[in-house]
Amino acid sequence: MTDPVGKLPSELDQLPDRDPEETAEWAASLDAVTQAAGPHRAAYLMRRSLQHAEGAGLALPKLLETDYVNSIPTAAEPAFDGDLEMESRITAWNRWNAAAMVTRGARYGVGGHIATFASAAWLYETGFNHFFRGKKGDGSGDQLYIQGHASPGIYARAFLDGRLSEQQLDNFRQEAGGEGLPSYPHPRRLPWLWEFPTVSMGLGPLSAIYQARFNRYLANRNIKDTANSHVWAFLGDGEMDEPESTAALALASREQLDNLTFVINCNLQRLDGPVRANFRVVQELEAQFRGAGWNVVKTLWGNAWDELFQLDTTGALLRRLREVPDAQFQTYATRDVAYIREHFFGAEPALAELAKLLTDAKIGECFYTSRGGHEARKVYAAYKAAVEHKGAPTVILAQTVKGYTLGKGFESKNANHQMKKLSIDEFKGMRELLGLPIPDSAFEDGLVPYGHPGADSPEVRYLQERRAALGGPAPARRVHAVALPQPEERAFKALYKGSGKQEMATTMAFVRLVKDLMRDKETGKRWVPIVPDEARTFGMESLFPSAGIYSPLGQTYDPVDRDQLMYYKEAKDGQILNEGITEAGAMADFIAASTSYATHGETMIPFYIFYSMFGWQRTGDQMWQLADQLGKGFIVGATAGRTTLTGEGLQHADGHSHLIAATNPASLNYDPAFAYEVAVIVKDGLRRMYGPEAENVFYYLTVYNEPKPQPAMPEGVEEGIVKGLYRFKEGTPAKADAPRLQLLASGTAIHWALEAQELLAADWGVTADVWSATSWGELRRDALEADEALLRGEQQVPYVTQALSGAPGPVLAVSDWMRQVPDQISQWVEQDWSSLGTDGFGLSDTRAAARRHFGVDAQSIVVASLAQLARRGEVPASAVKEARERYGL
Repeated sequence: MTDPVGKLPSELDQLPDRDPEETAEWAASLDAVTQAAGPHRAAYLMRRSLQHAEGAGLALPKLLETDYVNSIPTAAEPAFDGDLEMESRITAWNRWNAAAMVTRGARYGVGGHIATFASAAWLYETGFNHFFRGKKGDGSGDQLYIQGHASPGIYARAFLDGRLSEQQLDNFRQEAGGEGLPSYPHPRRLPWLWEFPTVSMGLGPLSAIYQARFNRYLANRNIKDTANSHVWAFLGDGEMDEPESTAALALASREQLDNLTFVINCNLQRLDGPVRANFRVVQELEAQFRGAGWNVVKTLWGNAWDELFQLDTTGALLRRLREVPDAQFQTYATRDVAYIREHFFGAEPALAELAKLLTDAKIGECFYTSRGGHEARKVYAAYKAAVEHKGAPTVILAQTVKGYTLGKGFESKNANHQMKKLSIDEFKGMRELLGLPIPDSAFEDGLVPYGHPGADSPEVRYLQERRAALGGPAPARRVHAVALPQPEERAFKALYKGSGKQEMATTMAFVRLVKDLMRDKETGKRWVPIVPDEARTFGMESLFPSAGIYSPLGQTYDPVDRDQLMYYKEAKDGQILNEGITEAGAMADFIAASTSYATHGETMIPFYIFYSMFGWQRTGDQMWQLADQLGKGFIVGATAGRTTLTGEGLQHADGHSHLIAATNPASLNYDPAFAYEVAVIVKDGLRRMYGPEAENVFYYLTVYNEPKPQPAMPEGVEEGIVKGLYRFKEGTPAKADAPRLQLLASGTAIHWALEAQELLAADWGVTADVWSATSWGELRRDALEADEALLRGEQQVPYVTQALSGAPGPVLAVSDWMRQVPDQISQWVEQDWSSLGTDGFGLSDTRAAARRHFGVDAQSIVVASLAQLARRGEVPASAVKEARERYGL
């Protein structure tokens, strides 16, 4: 036997063949089958052989795709544990009310989405009736990531259950009065119902993976038994194009997260048209998930297709299903049976013969309605297989029709995502299809009515009994007391006293503080250090042997640095989450840990430390997700600023994260200059987030990698540190009438301001007071609150105005950030205002050269100060020119 012409070498060519003659016989047998029975029969035998080998335990690579059929045949489906007729009536009411709610809202132009839930109704209802654990049972219940556009269906179910009123449904997307319903899952807006914000597509699947992983983390650290918690993520097939959707698939399989199930609603449509117009998204997703090590369950066809598959004795039907692209299959759902006979069954003679055995009614049923995702028994079988599978996460690929039951005007139409209402006649047609007892008289006012069988109806009793057996209502968010005892003062005092002559960067000061706090007997185990593969950059390697790096497998190898004091120690109960090179994954960790107080009733204190350039800029959408989910903790932008990270260049030079962070109302943003400021801010943060009157906020701290001697904390500055501004060093006038000004600086810029203070006094006889601006953002927040008070007729003076009141001379603000960062507070400063900053792109050079380049070094501050004073006539204009020449500017 000879190899085919042009055959490329494979890995098999590298393996020894102990019996070439036997190998040749196997190959010849395959050739013979191909010639005698055709390539399709040969391919079938090969797949059967691989399936048999896998079942026999032979180590063979798995096929990434299977035929375009259900993974669970009808004959193998388990018995349905429920009253299917009753559940059909419940689902019908929920379909109706979801569509009615959005249509009624169209009167006010508030919009809404109907088609998504219409396609996914049974995917949710089967879970609610049989699988989703509530929070009133043992443990924490299940975590449900609801597809954002399906929210009307969840509200409809809560209405049927008695948790929402008609008035609330009528206030869908009308929240200003306080009684409305948010458009999508938003815990901050409806905190008793929603746990997870999901409509920023792609973040739901990523967060679900890390939530499932964090559940295991809590269990392995003996903090909470999460064995009975399962994570369900409901996703759209179009959503899977977001890179975050599939970014962590390998993590889920690597850590064997069989407590996780993805349910992907494959209605083959995204917002504007087909997901894969010329391809097959189900097959693509199957290959992607199988390749990542997931268990894949395909639920594609309803029972009506069983007859077709039984008649397919040649495999022609399966071949045709494999080759028809999604957009064409969508077209079949909108055309008459004659079109389907010609364009689907007419593709080859064997299919044409099969079609002769089928009535028009059967073909119409198969191509118009019969999808696996629309049949409760199919969905039930898939869910049961998912929760019983061990050793890997499961993805269920459920095929549906977008807009199902909404009528021909909606079903499978490209525009149905943007279609916001049905006509009265369309509702009447839907009523007949669903079999709902809604009389024509209910439409007399021109509005579609809500439907409800009655609080004591068999449907509602059945629904409530099912939920009671599963542990109470779902979805639901339960807020537990989060108060933690304040840690011992000893850890903070170490930074209060300063470092003497020893130099220390504020990054190292923060890590040292947290290391001490992690030793606290009461709260130490609650800390969750999170870092994306740069722990050594931030000086965190000292935590490795003491806290351990979390791994569900522990440490199955001898680390190369085992003989060193700070060796790389992994442990099953490790405290550190070292995520590798994934800021998105680390941020998903942070969200899971920061909301554990509600999800699991276990308050955790996460801190996530990262290169500041790769925080808000790269994962800012997740910061908003964190705010929506009411998360708490410390986000730490280390190696901050545009001039401190020498040599790294433009891409690592962060001069804008504080500007982005200022846009998030839940983020309290600080830029401390000294170690003692870090201590005061962290201590106050623990009080505000975890004390008796806990607030739903999180902290963003920027710390620097520039070692400096750390001064001891002056007396009485704590309030100013927390509020955002205090006078650090008052200038000493050389004479009574010396010109004077105020220098405001944050972070590492305080050192340039202090040097400028000395130069101004020594070279120009100018007195400058230096203020530490620990938070431009908090100063602005306080000032905005004062402005709002004025609108209510209340007199309230902003803190920054009070602090600087009467301070002589103009104000010059300087930082390692863009000028817009300090300029946030300029309108509330009564003195003449100007600022210096690092606007533009970063660059690689020494710190001194970078600061001279941006005009923020001490000499530049002096020149800018003199220019301000010259404009006021307090120094000669010539002094500015003379200073520029003296300092080489």
